[in-house]
Amino acid sequence: MRPIIGIPCFSMVRHDTGRPIYASNRTYVQAVLHAGGAPILIPPLEDKSALEVIQDQLDGLLLAGGTDLDPALYGEKPLPECHSPEPERDAMELSVAHWALDNHLPVFGVCRGMQLLNVACGGTLYQHVPVECPDTLDHEQPGQARMHIAHEISVAADSRLAGILGDLRPGVNSFHHQAVRHVGRGFRVTAYAEDGIVEAMEMPEASSFVLAVQYHPEELEATDMGSHRLFLAFVQAAADHQRATKVAV
Repeated sequence: MRPIIGIPCFSMVRHDTGRPIYASNRTYVQAVLHAGGAPILIPPLEDKSALEVIQDQLDGLLLAGGTDLDPALYGEKPLPECHSPEPERDAMELSVAHWALDNHLPVFGVCRGMQLLNVACGGTLYQHVPVECPDTLDHEQPGQARMHIAHEISVAADSRLAGILGDLRPGVNSFHHQAVRHVGRGFRVTAYAEDGIVEAMEMPEASSFVLAVQYHPEELEATDMGSHRLFLAFVQAAADHQRATKVAV
């Protein structure tokens, strides 16, 4: 049976009708499907009892990209360049992330997802890289296609990420203006951009797959084998968790 992968989504208003909806980029769903998982979108629910029912069905958690986390979550006031926060989404994703880590679920974070995991574990962020790290690359890449390769990253040879990618200098896309600053508890940085910006982290002491990247492999996985292998490894870990949980029950 395909492992169930939860993907928290966000609230938005449809441009054409003005109606409020829940949404997520399709590429996350497609990447999980291509890797053999069964994706489920999780709306930002305030009802904890309903959220707990959903959590209990999950075999893995994919934390997707999106808007900025509220800097208040890591003890800072927002810079003018920060995007408007989404407090409901922040609260729900932090709650689900803590639950997943506490229950040893496989967790994969992408872009905002990596930043959220870092903050969940006590880390902090650069709120606006061009201001706080002025000599860095252009990590936002405005106007570029989602599959555009912006730069290479340097991957630690002894990391889980290196074993999955099979490449210590992969080219990646880049669509972010925030980045990990102080690293959260339990995480090890396993990849950097050439300017020193953190591009990947993992939890080496975790009993399950806990890995996050700053770039967007879901946009590359249809044509890039390394990105596809990331989703394969994550979904396989979720399948292993599913089997272990069934045996335990």
